[in-house]
Formats: sequence, structure tokens, C-alpha cells
Amino acid sequence: MVHIGKRNILEVVKTVDFGVYLNGEDKGEILLPMRYVPKNCHVGDTIDVFIYLDSEDRIIATTEEPYIHVGEFAYLRAKSINRFGAFLDWGLMKDLLVPFSEQQANMKQDHYYIVYAYLDHESGRIVASAKLNKFLNNIPVDYKKNQEVDLLIVQETEIGYKVIINNAHWGMIYHNEIFCEVAKGDRLKGYVKHIREDEKIDISLQPIGYEKINDLSSKILQSLYENEFYLPLTDKSSAEQIAQYFACSKKNFKKAIGALYKQRAIVILENGIRLCKE
Repeated sequence: MVHIGKRNILEVVKTVDFGVYLNGEDKGEILLPMRYVPKNCHVGDTIDVFIYLDSEDRIIATTEEPYIHVGEFAYLRAKSINRFGAFLDWGLMKDLLVPFSEQQANMKQDHYYIVYAYLDHESGRIVASAKLNKFLNNIPVDYKKNQEVDLLIVQETEIGYKVIINNAHWGMIYHNEIFCEVAKGDRLKGYVKHIREDEKIDISLQPIGYEKINDLSSKILQSLYENEFYLPLTDKSSAEQIAQYFACSKKNFKKAIGALYKQRAIVILENGIRLCKE
């Protein structure tokens, strides 16, 4: 089955002067315009394409990669506003519509918004919504502690940053656990730290427990190799200085260099650490 608003691998069934037609199965033959056709393309070849509707509501294919797929969230710029709603730049020739009914507040041209893309079943068109709560926390929470997840930074609050987890759930990263610069719209990897009784999810930007220390130890060793085997950091360095180097807490840095010292991988000097070359 061909999925509109997603990537599909389709077979070339016909070549014409203005492109090729792909086997769209239940959707019929789908045009891939000539500008997107790979060189030396022949009938029987398969092509990885994104399927959407053009300005005349015809199903069409492109090899370009949009900034968002159906079922995903993204941070997009409003290119224009008219009587139908706001039109967002999503990386394709035809802009993505956010109807006025799907806006939290009236969108403004050249402002950026977090939106969700979905298929409108009445029109068959791909549209977007800024009413995020409609599309989140609609499936049971099924994460394991320390599970790696994909994050989209949505909003800064007094206690931290609200994030979207795996395009499915709300989560929170607390300020005191952030050791690098983050901003609205950033896409990051994170780790499930805690799932509360009310199914609210706390997220860490570093692995939890031993995995975190092992990962940090590897980063320290790599940095030593890249800096002539020496770093001007010790367990007495400030938390800000450590965070600037490794985006971690002072506590975890001390644990990591302690483990490396026990392994005789480093020597701890008065003003820094040095890699053991033996």
C-alpha cells in the first residue's frame, strides 16, 4: 500500500518526456517529474520517493526530503498567511497549510512554530496543526529506564524544557540536568530517566548509571588523544568549566576520571589530567 505523506519505494512502470510513472498500486500511476528522475532510470527500476499532493491535488512523487512526514512533529517557518490559514515551508514546492482552526493563536509570517503533520481524511491533503496536545499521549507509555529516544525541544519552562518523545509523548528535561545549549526546535537523543505514576516522563540527555560513566570516560579519552594527551581539568575544576568541555555534571566527571585512574588509563596532576602512554 502506498502511503501519502511518507517515503515509499515504488517501481517505474512507464517513461514519458516529462518524467516517469510509478506503480502506486491502489493510488494508480504516480508521476515523478523529470527534474527528480535519477540518471539512467529504466522501467522496472525502483525509486525511493516521498508522496504528496501537488497544487492541483494530484498525487505526485518527489525524491526531495521534506522537513516533516505525516505523523511527525517539526519546527517550521510560516512563509505566508492568507484567508485559508498559514502556509509553512516544509522543504517542498507546495507549502504546508495550517488552517486557522488548527492554530493555537494566529500565526505570523516568518515566525517559527512546532506543528504536527497529518492526513486530512475529508480532502486527502497533508495539513498541519499547532494544537499539539491532540496528537500526544494517545498511546500507552511503554518505555524502559535508560531507553534511548528521539527528542524535539518544544518549550522552556521554569523547571526545564518540555520535549516531544518519539513523536508520541510529552517529556521533561530539568534545568539542573542540562549541560549544553538547547533551544526550541532542536532534535536530540535522550534517555528515559523516570516514568512517574501519572505516566509523566522525565528525560536525561545522558545515559543513566554505569552506561553514562562509560560513555563519558570514552569521551574523556578521545579528548585527551585530540589534545596532546593532556586536559586542564581535575576534580577541583568548576562545574561550568567541566560542562563546557563535556556537557556533564561535575559529579559524573569525577566518577569518570576516578574510574579511568583506577584503570591506570590516566594520571591526575595538580592542574589537569594526562593520558598514560604505556
